[in-house]
Amino acid sequence: MNVPPFSHHHPSPLLSPDEKKDNLPEDFDIDMENPETEKAAVAIQSQFRKFQKKKQDVKS
Repeated sequence: MNVPPFSHHHPSPLLSPDEKKDNLPEDFDIDMENPETEKAAVAIQSQFRKFQKKKQDVKS
């Protein structure tokens, strides 16, 4: 069974950081250099991991 590739855009892992920044959507206005952005990303990732673990525990 063939699974189609993801339909959403993923930047190539072979691009330099500058090239990745240039590939952002036009409506992307988040300041990636702001320390608060990193804190928010860590908090979101933490909650997502908790959700994934809880979802996995329910299946078990």
